[in-house]
Amino acid sequence: MATVVLAGGGTAGHVEPALAVARTWKISHPADHLIFLGTTSGLENTLVPAAHFELHLIPRVRVSRRPAPSWFKIPIDLIAAVRESKKVLNSADVLIGFGGYVSAPAYIAAWLSRTPYVIHEANAKPGWANRLGAVFSRHLAVAHPVESGKFEAALLAGLPLRSDVAKAFEQSQADWAGARQAAKVRLGFPADRPLIFVMGGSQGSVAINKVIEASVEIFNQQGVSLLHSVGKLNSLPQASGGYHPVAYVEAMADAYLAADVIIGRSGAVTCSEFRALGRYALFVPLPIGNGEQFVNAASLVADNRAEVMNQKDFTPDFLKTHITGLLNKSAAAPMQGNGADTQSAEKIVALAEFAMKS
Repeated sequence: MATVVLAGGGTAGHVEPALAVARTWKISHPADHLIFLGTTSGLENTLVPAAHFELHLIPRVRVSRRPAPSWFKIPIDLIAAVRESKKVLNSADVLIGFGGYVSAPAYIAAWLSRTPYVIHEANAKPGWANRLGAVFSRHLAVAHPVESGKFEAALLAGLPLRSDVAKAFEQSQADWAGARQAAKVRLGFPADRPLIFVMGGSQGSVAINKVIEASVEIFNQQGVSLLHSVGKLNSLPQASGGYHPVAYVEAMADAYLAADVIIGRSGAVTCSEFRALGRYALFVPLPIGNGEQFVNAASLVADNRAEVMNQKDFTPDFLKTHITGLLNKSAAAPMQGNGADTQSAEKIVALAEFAMKS
């Protein structure tokens, strides 16, 4: 029986792929012991226990994007996080990391304890934690081709899909048009009206929310239904006509299938799930970071399934003049989804098995 440690906490973009790999590992190795590393502030605190996996908490290493007094505390926090990670990794057979602040101390602890480890990079531009970890490991996998650095030669594995998205893809194969209509009805929207699904990531987007709330009358006047996921931390607007705001969408697979157009951020997980189930998207990348969200959507834009715009240009006036055009582009897009990521978890598991043996 092997012990497998998975490090990927904070946002859904790190946790969901790790969970998909864990579930796949359990299918082929049911007797193995799987442990997740996380911190007290991440989504892993709800998602991992709900999936019935063990969660071990380590101190969070906070690194602000700009120089700040908190930087003086980074070495102390990092040492504590590495020490706590090493307690778990001393008896582990392999570590699988997915980036983020949980992964950096886990990679260092794995190197100190001589534990082989695999790194999966979801974004088209690798993050700092995974770039650090790649210094000491040659077992690398990526969701998108990377043009330079150590990840240039990594295994192109794609991004592991959540179980509900993967299942919806398989079930839609026989009749994509019928699957999209049925999903629209299950969500409570008229089957004969166009539906736009607005999402701002796991926490919601205040900037996107403000534009949508100011545009409700525009959508209603044009007879467009609107499902708006505002995020659990944001206030819920008033429903009106075909406008239905919700704090969070539980049936995400249905929302991807039902929407004629999706408006939201272009995080790695969103792009992967949209690729599998979506029809057409307007992506408004997060204006901070290293620009990875612009690159994440590049292949979807090349396939004429999406377009990307700067947040400063995303306004009610833009929506007023472009809603019809977006819906027309959706009608011209392929009815079927793309299954490029349906075997991603299996590829990462195979890489981790190889790392253990070598």
